[in-house]
Amino acid sequence: MTELAKQKCQACEGGVEPLTKDKAAELLAQVDGWTLSEDGAHITRVFEFKGFYKTMAFVNAMAWIANQELHHPDFEVSFNKCVIHFTTHAINGLSENDFICAAKIDQLV
Repeated sequence: MTELAKQKCQACEGGVEPLTKDKAAELLAQVDGWTLSEDGAHITRVFEFKGFYKTMAFVNAMAWIANQELHHPDFEVSFNKCVIHFTTHAINGLSENDFICAAKIDQLV
């Protein structure tokens, strides 16, 4: 388990600056398979599965984690794939919360 996965998200209602692209790149190195957007405002990962049921089981587990952390991703679901996008909407960019949730979701696969 990574150090990020051991942490708990902190409420973010705005009023703080998003992470710099350098800090985001530093945290990105601690999560597997995630990519940083060109503008440094969000991270994305594609998860692929063998069939709809496994995809939906993953989505439900991801939703449980997001709800526990009170930090919810944008995601796209298809038959055998789930694309997850994390950003902290209140600050229009990335916060450490995005990487904490990414690390926890990484543990599902």
